[in-house]
Amino acid sequence: MAIPRLILYRDAALADASGPSLQQGISVLVAGQRILAIRPTSNEGILHPDARIVDAGGSTIVPGMVDAHSHVTLPGGSHWIDRGFDAPDLLLQVAEHNGDLLSHAGVRWARDVGSPQAIDPRDGRKRALALRVRERWRADPTRPKMRVAGTWIAHSGVLQPGLDIEADDGPALLAAAKAQLDDGADLLKLYLDGPKKEEAPWSAEDVRAVVEMAHGRGAFVTAHSGFLAGARVGIDGGVDSLEHGFELDSDAVAAMARQKMFLVSTLAIFRSWASFSSTTTIPRFVSDDGKERIARRRERAVESVRLAHRAGVRIAAGTDFGGGSLRANHLAWEVESLVEAGLKPWEALASATVLGGELLDDPDAGRIFEGGPADFFLVHGDPLTDPTALWRVWRVAWLTVPRTGP
Repeated sequence: MAIPRLILYRDAALADASGPSLQQGISVLVAGQRILAIRPTSNEGILHPDARIVDAGGSTIVPGMVDAHSHVTLPGGSHWIDRGFDAPDLLLQVAEHNGDLLSHAGVRWARDVGSPQAIDPRDGRKRALALRVRERWRADPTRPKMRVAGTWIAHSGVLQPGLDIEADDGPALLAAAKAQLDDGADLLKLYLDGPKKEEAPWSAEDVRAVVEMAHGRGAFVTAHSGFLAGARVGIDGGVDSLEHGFELDSDAVAAMARQKMFLVSTLAIFRSWASFSSTTTIPRFVSDDGKERIARRRERAVESVRLAHRAGVRIAAGTDFGGGSLRANHLAWEVESLVEAGLKPWEALASATVLGGELLDDPDAGRIFEGGPADFFLVHGDPLTDPTALWRVWRVAWLTVPRTGP
């Protein structure tokens, strides 16, 4: 058996998002894919004669981040909806590029909450492409780790036909949910915006039946909720998390806090849309009406996150890359957006690390500890006070492992 290569990351600061202050003068000894020791640099016991020393002075070690709302088979950009209908082989290539972008941005985990379907050549069944990506990446320690929700489950008339699985009543919803789990989904994604924004597509009882079924099979249920009506049904139906939550009110966030429900924030999409006013000619982004609409929605979404944070709701950070306009390496943008919404920088970093791990129910994700996986990266700057430091990635520990696979 080969002896794991030893690497000592010497004399860095550590930002584990457990509080507002850096731990300075820290060295981390890694063997292969595991952390052997995290000690003060002054402790000479951390030195090992066989270790390759990486002088990390002036940099900060950060736990590998969790993008809690991603779409790994889609590229994002201003034509993001159209790209969902690209050929499956092209979308699988997009996923590989996204995997590179995620890792080099310090994102270790991608929670995929919607992927187009295609025939799987292995068995001839039609299933979400992201399931195939998850299996491929499991064999390669340099690729992002994934949780996959299969494809979107929505009422007819909400998403473009062919992009989702349509369910127009409770029995159809339950059957669609069971089929997704049978295909290998780790969790379920219900699209709780209906054809009319003031109405949810299903009842709370319908949603609760799905939640009970999924929990019985060890799976979580999350819900897209761009509007308040759907959020209320998701809360009453007992889903585990709400995605977006752009129009929450004080009653909704109080109920979420009582139920220990997560909010997955995706505020940065509004910044992205605003940037398109100068980089595209698409009317919804460049017209005065379009820009005003984006500004209003952004203001309301920021207020929703602010309400949730004040109520004690756990917030996990997501980008909606691929299924929205952001790209796979833009999670730092969401951390910045959470600070704008009132979180302290260290709290926003926690949303992108440890709280993302709690959402996944994975004790290793978003954390750094002795005996744990060497899932960390190094930046220049202090992300506990300055979220823009997360854009300045210098080194990614898990990319030092020899890559396997295609």
